[in-house]
Amino acid sequence: MKTSSALLLIPLLLGSCQQSSQSNVSASASDEVISFGKGDTMIVADGNPIIRHEHTGDPAAMVYGGQLFIYAGVDECPAPGQYYLMNRWTVLSTTDMKTFTEYPCPLHASDFKWSKGEAWASQVIERNGKFYWYVTVENNESDPGKCIAVAVSDSPIGPFTDALGKPLIKNSDTAQPRPDMWWDDIDPTVYIDDNGQAYLYWGNSACYWAKLKENMIELDGEIHKTEFRGPSFSYTEAPWIHKNGDWYYLSFAQDFPERIGYAMSRSIEGPWEYKGILNEIPGNSNTNHQAIVEYNGEWYFIYHTGALPDGCGYRRSVCIDRLSYNEDGTMQRIIMTSEGVQ
Repeated sequence: MKTSSALLLIPLLLGSCQQSSQSNVSASASDEVISFGKGDTMIVADGNPIIRHEHTGDPAAMVYGGQLFIYAGVDECPAPGQYYLMNRWTVLSTTDMKTFTEYPCPLHASDFKWSKGEAWASQVIERNGKFYWYVTVENNESDPGKCIAVAVSDSPIGPFTDALGKPLIKNSDTAQPRPDMWWDDIDPTVYIDDNGQAYLYWGNSACYWAKLKENMIELDGEIHKTEFRGPSFSYTEAPWIHKNGDWYYLSFAQDFPERIGYAMSRSIEGPWEYKGILNEIPGNSNTNHQAIVEYNGEWYFIYHTGALPDGCGYRRSVCIDRLSYNEDGTMQRIIMTSEGVQ
């Protein structure tokens, strides 16, 4: 792999998606850090984007075992192409927001044998020692269109396997916002509330939600359409749920090209009060997709841009900047930087 002044790549094991017999010496910033197994490549980031040896988009994040994990899709569309080509996801971890370990490929869209592939946006969450990866793939001809599948693993870095053998959410489960719309069931985000109840949010053009059973692979009740209040706006896709204090936050992509807007509520079931724009159009990427997470007492906004020299909306790159709150709980607008987290 290439080495540059902006990004140092240190191969620890064999190349991406290959199995290795060597061991990874895990970072150990504190006694709470847990080593999960074999790594692949150490990335020492110098600003944004944090990953430059490949194109990555639609990031999600999870804090577990003293580490921050980032999950993203890999954009494989060759320049100068202008189309989505995404066959797999990748996972990285960090303890200092500077040095990242990328692990062997944990999951391919083709691992869902019943699907037609396409590794779109996703999120991983832990429950009872299991890690559940909610992903967007293309369903087969039995119910054509995008759908949400679930994979499971005993480790946050995989390997993950299909947990259901079928979609959790398929195209016919929701009423299409527009006639013949086959891509409204995308972009899953999952949150486990303080009382242990798990929720799934998702959707393009309409934002849906449903409760999950404790097994995390079945819906618990009916599908709802999210209720927004306040100023009007055009919801697009990419919902993300997080909580700070007594406030729940639902952020999402709005308009097109996309900006990130957000709403707040005292209940994870809403209603949600729209609060405005959180992040502007990310450079030359027409899509915008975010994860918001607290790690070691700091809040971070993880997103993608098209910032690499050959980048665009189909060759994206994950970036990280800080996120701050106002005294009333609203979030301050994100300042996208080339320096990244300092």
